[in-house]
Amino acid sequence: MKRSTQNVLILLGVILLAVLPLLLVDAEFGGADGAAEEMIQTLHPSYEPWFSPFFELPSETESMLFALQAALGAGFIGYVLGLFRGRSGKTKPQ
Repeated sequence: MKRSTQNVLILLGVILLAVLPLLLVDAEFGGADGAAEEMIQTLHPSYEPWFSPFFELPSETESMLFALQAALGAGFIGYVLGLFRGRSGKTKPQ
C-alpha cells in the first residue's frame, strides 16, 4: 500500500474517531465547570454571574472540542520537535 493511501486512511480513522462519539453517544458528561457552579451555589447562594454566554454547546461537544484542541497542540509540538531534531541531524561535521 502506498504511503499516501495509508495517510488518507489514518486521517479518515481519526476523523471517524472524533465524529462518531458525537453522533452515537447520548450521555451527559459532567465537567469541572458544572462542579464549580454547584459549589459556588452551595457556598454563596445569592451569587449572580457577571455575564452569560452567547450560546451554550452540549457538554459532549465541548469535551470533544477540548480534546481536539489538545490533540492539535500535541501534534504541533511533536511536529516542531521532530523538525528541529531533523535539522540538527543534517548539520555538517566540522
